[in-house]
Amino acid sequence: MSGPALPLPPDRLVRLLAGFLREEAAKAGFGRFVVGVSGGVDSALALLLAVRAVEPSRVLALLMPYRTSSPESVRHAEEVVGIAGCRAETLDITPMVDAFASVADCHDPLRLGNKMARERMTLLYDRAMRDGALVVGTSNKTELLLGYSTRWGDGAHDLNPLGDLYKGQVRALAAHLGCPRPILDKPPSADLVPGQTDEQDLGLTYEDADRILHYLVDLRGRPEHAAEALGVDRETVRRVVRRVVRSQFKRMPPIICKVQARTIGIDFRFPRDWGV
Repeated sequence: MSGPALPLPPDRLVRLLAGFLREEAAKAGFGRFVVGVSGGVDSALALLLAVRAVEPSRVLALLMPYRTSSPESVRHAEEVVGIAGCRAETLDITPMVDAFASVADCHDPLRLGNKMARERMTLLYDRAMRDGALVVGTSNKTELLLGYSTRWGDGAHDLNPLGDLYKGQVRALAAHLGCPRPILDKPPSADLVPGQTDEQDLGLTYEDADRILHYLVDLRGRPEHAAEALGVDRETVRRVVRRVVRSQFKRMPPIICKVQARTIGIDFRFPRDWGV
């Protein structure tokens, strides 16, 4: 059994996602985008959607390698930029990350990986401010539900066109838009540690994660029925459920303690166009 199919015909879905970027940016007074391009399929799709939302000249692709980044990832990122036809800059994050490691006496790969993700987001927002642009998110629905992102790092963004698409759906839509086959076929990796892959970190395949999450979230299936319905191991289902529950804080804005009548995020939730 494969993962969930695209929710709409590909051409219609592309128009919807590109329109979302264009219209939501316009509501906030913006018409430019900045996209961090890693060489993976998620950032490739985000970039290809951004250049369909506005003119390619109004999109900046930012490549931000670290000294241990795979040369293949850099080549793939450059290839996608060539297809998109947009502006691009390459900023090496090695000096910033290594300075942090020295000052903080940090040699833990996980902590350094988090620093890399946050340093990249710092650069994306700096370029966004310089260019009068918004940062386009590249996290898909599978990653968001599993909490597989760095808070205020790759999990940050102004607009996210991919957040309601599972990993397999992202791959299918990217293929429809002509994303190069090597990017579509290679094992997904955050490229924070040489040889690392997402599926090794997660302990399950994206295909299984997509199927389980789609059953639990979209179809509202019960966890105790998921293993039999999908033909997967019960412990795998339990592990997925635990990850979703434990990562809920990553999907929420910071909680404010309520002490007055109209608290931001609790009572004061007017649509932005209404004003105060």
